[in-house]
This record gives sequence, C-alpha cells and structure tokens, in this order.
Amino acid sequence: MFLLHDSSPFYLFLDIIRAHDPGSANLDGAVLRLHRKTKEKDRAQGIQGVCLRGNVMDMAVGIIIGAAFGKIVSSLVEDVMMPPLGQLIGKINFSDFSLSLDGKTYESLEAARNAHAARVNYGIFLTTVINFLIVAFAVFLVVQQVNRWTKKPAPAAAPTTKECPQCAMTIPVAAKRCGHCTAQLV
Repeated sequence: MFLLHDSSPFYLFLDIIRAHDPGSANLDGAVLRLHRKTKEKDRAQGIQGVCLRGNVMDMAVGIIIGAAFGKIVSSLVEDVMMPPLGQLIGKINFSDFSLSLDGKTYESLEAARNAHAARVNYGIFLTTVINFLIVAFAVFLVVQQVNRWTKKPAPAAAPTTKECPQCAMTIPVAAKRCGHCTAQLV
C-alpha cells in the first residue's frame, strides 16, 4: 500500500521502500542516508573512472604543456622576432599599427587608449597571426614525429578459407569441390 504523505520524490521513494519492506517504515532517515551514500559512492566511482583513464590524463598534460608553449611562442614573436623585423623595415613597432576610426592621428597605441579612441589594431592582429602560424607549425612537426613513432598495423593476411555457397561450411580457398557436401565450386 502506498501512503503518499506529500508529492515530493523523497516521500514517493520512501513509500516504494515501505511497500517492498514493511519493516523499514520507522527507518525513514536510515533508508534515505543509505540511498544517498550509495548514490554518492556510484558518482565518485564514475568520476574516478573517467578521470583516471589514460586519455584524460594525457589530454590534461597536453593542455598544460600547450599553455606554457603558447606563452613561449608569444614571447618569441613579440620580444625576439618582431623588434628586428621592425628595425629592418624602418624602426617600426608592429604593435602600434592601428587605424583610428575617429579620423585623428595618434603617436602610439597607448596615446590612443588614453584618449579612449576607437581603433582597429591590425598590428596586434598581425602579431597574433604570426603567433598562430608558429604554434601551428610546431604542432604539425610534433604530430608528424608522433606519427613516425607509432607502429602501423601489418596488412591483413590473405584469407586461407572461404565458405561453401551450398552448405556454408568452411573450406580451403584452393578447393574445387566442397569436402562436406561435394558441391562443385567455381
């Protein structure tokens, strides 16, 4: 018999437990605690199972190394590559390249920012594109090297048996007649 004290799922759950085990009628709290502990244990085991798989851990290490590598590449482009390139072109700072949308001219990007001017900063975009190209090239080289290290599966061996079209039994590929039903094979 279901005793619906309330329409909440808690009471519905307790009523179902009482219907199957009348002795648990006075153990509402104990049944609920047992149910919660079981659910929490199952959830914890599920999370642990997913997180401790090799692929997830490999991905986490890759993300951390990738973030550090991104900072190294940014420093390489902004601090090592762009200054000499700017010197070669004519003592230009690429990060100051921008287009003012209000029509005024500013000496530097900082001066435009201090004046709260709307600008299209294509110099910073150019630096970011160079960062991306270097990272993409480095990732390409890493993937290419990893592909070289991984073993390629051996080609599948040619089948040595086939099925008889009449009796569906396994027979050698070179057979001219089935040994089970004596059917002539083409």
